[in-house]
Amino acid sequence: MVIASIDIQNGKVVQLKQGSELVLQRDNAEELAEEFDRYGEVAIIDLDAAMGAGSGNTEMIKGLLHKAECRVGGGIRTPEQAKELVSLGAKKIIIGSAAFRNPDKKGAGIAGGEFSVNLPLLEAFAGKIGRQRLIVAVDARDGEIVVDGWKTRTGLKLVDAARAVEPWASELLFTCVEREGMMSGIDIPAVKNLREAVSCGITVAGGVSTLGEIEELAGLGCDVQLGMALYTGKVNLADAFIRSLNWKKGEGAANPLLPVIAQSADGQVLMTGFTGREALGETFKREKLCFHSRTRNKLWMKGENSGNTLKLICLRADCDRDAILAVVEPVGPVCHTGAWSCFSTGRRYTMEYLQSIIADRFRNPVPGSYTATLDDKLVREKIMEEAEEVCEAKTHSETVWEAADLFFFTTALITRAGVSVDEVLAELERRHLK
Repeated sequence: MVIASIDIQNGKVVQLKQGSELVLQRDNAEELAEEFDRYGEVAIIDLDAAMGAGSGNTEMIKGLLHKAECRVGGGIRTPEQAKELVSLGAKKIIIGSAAFRNPDKKGAGIAGGEFSVNLPLLEAFAGKIGRQRLIVAVDARDGEIVVDGWKTRTGLKLVDAARAVEPWASELLFTCVEREGMMSGIDIPAVKNLREAVSCGITVAGGVSTLGEIEELAGLGCDVQLGMALYTGKVNLADAFIRSLNWKKGEGAANPLLPVIAQSADGQVLMTGFTGREALGETFKREKLCFHSRTRNKLWMKGENSGNTLKLICLRADCDRDAILAVVEPVGPVCHTGAWSCFSTGRRYTMEYLQSIIADRFRNPVPGSYTATLDDKLVREKIMEEAEEVCEAKTHSETVWEAADLFFFTTALITRAGVSVDEVLAELERRHLK
């Protein structure tokens, strides 16, 4: 997997050389998050909090959590902070300095003195948000763990620290600090040593500057986090995504292929097919899902003849990087038989589908459309009326009927207000996780 990084300092997106020298600065964090999400998770790093300078970036980060699948790090020191971020939409939490400070300074852990692996804190984090959501940043300079925005050496050896934290983390984020922001190439021997030492996931950052390195890291079973190389244009995310996949199963073939599962945004499986490097490149260029036809031995875009295309939302590789999930927006029926999906005859009526119909009626009113007449005043009146009727319903069928009316008008109201069903469900999930 390729993870693009959005590093935040003083409310701006920045790239720093060696964690201190400002190289570039941008103001379009939300735009970047939406773009980067197409290729993989997005790493949101609060540099101010990481460097102990406090954080005025909280509201900005909350906004980004609605734009992409995000892993969040920087100055997260308590399980309560982590759980709050997860409840707001963060998929994973990255902790660094807090994991390597001895809580009692009595020498517990793998080293004495001020620094050691803080096993009680790691256990508390895993207990609060689940091991599967926890990433520990093993930032190292010359093989030694560093903390406090890379300013403080700990005396902890990288491999020893990684082994100690692994039981509590699903993934390690390894940053080769001496190469961070330098685009001088990754320390492959250090990555190999780390990969041999632990079995959990590893994401590598710091110095990655070529597609060849991304491919080599993928061959070692590691993901890659891109910063400077991405922002300076040295590495293209589409190319990086393609290189990060496991094409070995097709080795020896002139055009190795991987399976692709197309799925609508509301989770309905639409079709399956196969893709190669060329077809993936065209998918990103056209922003519509392309495949490689095994029977015709050629590239083809879904809907190129019928017009029933699949607009690309995002791609995700599976855990072995040898299969791809494509989240798409279908234009018309997907199956060649005229069915909505190759796996069913009709489109499942979901909350998202209902909202899309209502939104279309508002955008493109047609004569006789009742939905198109629902202005703000009328829709609020109908909600109050239907809520009362739901409360007065006596039978099962009456409750279903009245609840359907209430749900319809409520969806119309939130649509007029620019609120998506996904946002409402995310808020319910946030309350559940709190």
